[in-house]
This record gives sequence, C-alpha cells and structure tokens, in this order.
Amino acid sequence: MNRVTVETTIARPREEVYDYLVDISNMSEYTDHFLSGWHLTRENPRGKGAGVRFRIGAPLNRFDWSDLTFVEAERPHRIVARGRGGKMNRIRSLSTLTITQASKGTTKVQWTFETVPSKPSDRLLEIVGGRRWWKRRMSRSVGRLKKILEQDRARGQRVTVAGG
Repeated sequence: MNRVTVETTIARPREEVYDYLVDISNMSEYTDHFLSGWHLTRENPRGKGAGVRFRIGAPLNRFDWSDLTFVEAERPHRIVARGRGGKMNRIRSLSTLTITQASKGTTKVQWTFETVPSKPSDRLLEIVGGRRWWKRRMSRSVGRLKKILEQDRARGQRVTVAGG
C-alpha cells in the first residue's frame, strides 16, 4: 500500500504530546473506532520495545489480528513502530509519528502509515480499498487525539498485558 499520511496541530507543548504518544497503551483511546481487542505485549507500555496486539475492523478482513512495536523513540521528535498482520503475519507495516513545534505552545503531529504485502493476494486486497479506508480512519484518529490532549478529556479504560 502506498503511504498514508495525516496530520494535525495540537495546542499543547511538544514534550507533553510526545509523553502521551510514547505510551503505546494510549493509542487505543484515539483509534478505538477501527482498532479493538488491545493487549500489551510487555508490562512497560512506554518507549522503545513497547508493543501491542489488536484487531483491525476493516471490511472483508478475515485475518484481522495485527501487532505493533516501538522500534525508535527519539524524545521529543519521533516515534517509529514496526508491525505485522494479515494471514500468518506476513504483511509488514511501518508507522511513524513525527512531532514538531508548530509555533509557541502548539505542536504539529504527522502520522505516516504504510504496509508491505508479501503476496499478490494481499496486494489485491489493499488495492480494493485499503488506502482510502486507512486514510479516513487515521484522519478521524488525529482529530480525536487533538480533542483528548487539548480538552484533557476523560481517558478510557487502559490497555493491559494479555492474560493479566
């Protein structure tokens, strides 16, 4: 799938936005409209090595479990996550959050997501509607992220370790 990039500007300091985003268990709060069944893959949900397993609620998606692990966490600039999903976890994914100072007291967050399907059948499913579907869901997610951080809204239920 081609890269999908969405962005928003949040009226909070960059370090505060980074601290929220580097905790992978917070991701369920702004993506729960299309991702569900969240479980941490280790006890510490912050920084490099933190990971989650979740379900993707895409139409026609028979193999909906996916995982994501933070492989880079450069305070307060960037967070990179790699993952796998699909049938037998053969579709690789890369997600990058770039956090920059927009102006005094505001922060620009850019979220880029891309997948690398390994089989022609996986590529075909992505061509049918994958990019548009992801773009719509991710756009809504950054809007929800903005509301959560700017309005300091009540947080949802925290993600826990699987089986814990």
